[in-house]
Amino acid sequence: MSANRHRQSPTSGGPLRSLSLHAIVVITALFVGVPLLYGVLGGFKTTRQLSSNPLGLPDPWVPENYTSILASGSFWQMLWNSTYIAVLTTLVVVAVSALAAFVFARFAFRGREALFTMFAAGLMFPFAVAILPLFVLLRMFGLLDNPLGVILPQAAFGMPMTIIILRGFFRAIPGEIEEAAILDGCSPFGFFWRILLPMARPAIATVSVLAVVNSWNQFMLPLVVFSDDSFFTIPLGVQQFQGQYATDIARVMAYIVVAMLPALGFYAVAERQLVSGLTAGAVKG
Repeated sequence: MSANRHRQSPTSGGPLRSLSLHAIVVITALFVGVPLLYGVLGGFKTTRQLSSNPLGLPDPWVPENYTSILASGSFWQMLWNSTYIAVLTTLVVVAVSALAAFVFARFAFRGREALFTMFAAGLMFPFAVAILPLFVLLRMFGLLDNPLGVILPQAAFGMPMTIIILRGFFRAIPGEIEEAAILDGCSPFGFFWRILLPMARPAIATVSVLAVVNSWNQFMLPLVVFSDDSFFTIPLGVQQFQGQYATDIARVMAYIVVAMLPALGFYAVAERQLVSGLTAGAVKG
């Protein structure tokens, strides 16, 4: 009897646990989806409708809030600026960090761990702490109102996390593979380029997604670097639009929804790569 009870106890808690997990998923989906749905519907209303009927459907529907934004050349310019800066930042971060992580993972030299600790210590300093000296340096080098003034600092602040992630993946590659490649006449850089990088593709995809998202959401650095609105990114565009149409809440809501769409679309496409990279890292770790 007792043995049967012990055998049945795990299965008896199964439905309750599954129900709890489903409830958590539903609550989380509502917590995220309801504000998003409210924003989308609010963009089809007028400000008067938002005041008199905030939770109902638009009556009448006002698609001009969205079409006027999509027809604006400034929005597409900001979208291009954000994409250009995010792509270049990601290329710099991944290229430099991959080489640094390869050295930290596969080469033994004096001071390696101390140097790696110094890179990792960069995670402890928030970006806001360095904004004033960073502004002085950028002005000294003539990088204000220049995309490089945003790309290079973003890459520098993104390197510590990227190096930590890639180093863990590179160290998990068996040493026998490297020895076999060297015996076949492969140079260290050839092993890195031809063997290590393809095997670490999930990690590369993970850090690339993180770099793009961090660059896309960056607000403070472009605000400090850019004074010419032709260089503005999407977050600065949201602030500018909100200041210009402060009394037209419905139009501001439509702009925020349209500004979110590229990031949501990118995440929907890259979600599988991000999850697979994090899962592979957890299994190897």
